[in-house]
Amino acid sequence: MNMKKRIVVKVGSNVLTMAEGKLNITRMSALVDQIAWLRWHNYEVILVSSGAVACGRKELQVDHMLDSVEQRQLFSAMGQVKLINLYYDLFREYGLHIGQVLTTKENFSTERTFQNQRACMEVMLENGVIPVVNENDTVSIEELMFTDNDELSGLIAQMMNAQTLVLLSNVDGIYTGNPASPESEVIRTIKPGEDLSRYIQTEKSSAGRGGMASKYKTASNVAAAGIKVIIANGNRENILKDLAERPSETIHTEFSGN
Repeated sequence: MNMKKRIVVKVGSNVLTMAEGKLNITRMSALVDQIAWLRWHNYEVILVSSGAVACGRKELQVDHMLDSVEQRQLFSAMGQVKLINLYYDLFREYGLHIGQVLTTKENFSTERTFQNQRACMEVMLENGVIPVVNENDTVSIEELMFTDNDELSGLIAQMMNAQTLVLLSNVDGIYTGNPASPESEVIRTIKPGEDLSRYIQTEKSSAGRGGMASKYKTASNVAAAGIKVIIANGNRENILKDLAERPSETIHTEFSGN
């Protein structure tokens, strides 16, 4: 009865930032409130958080041209400091400890680095520390980067044997058409092996690297490994609490694990 439930929560840049690109502190604080609630209700939570580049971009006005790699390295290096400090202060209000985990795709490519990474996060969880995970954009190069943090969160969920992966987006789930169309409806349940690619919009996120196509791919792969995946709207009030307490009444798309 006291077995902990392990959940990976991925929050994207479009949830954490406002229209002008600034970090949405109010939304970030609300998500921390909900994660604290999950901790009090016997969940082990791993947070995969975007937002570092968005944070850094607003910190510094550059007076000369930078290429895409230079921008990512500079803004992520500055922004990650701001992002993790904000999380530290917000979680500290609840007496909760966090630890930063910056990773690269290479860390999943060999058994040694894979096991080291898993051991680090296991000891954090065993000691009540919430891992806050992000890609280490300061050293990642284009061909070795994760597609986005959706892919990263899927790999983390499988590596850590999570029961559930929650992908928080700025829409309610996968729709039967364009989400802006009143005729479109959210698909509530996707069964193993069910192909819904015809419904997936190919546009990428305005603030991040991902999009619904990436979420669908990640969700399908992770569900095939036996892990339940939920795509939900991170801008909805108390979305994590509602998914835990009354999922049938909470709008979202769920991929059933095999």
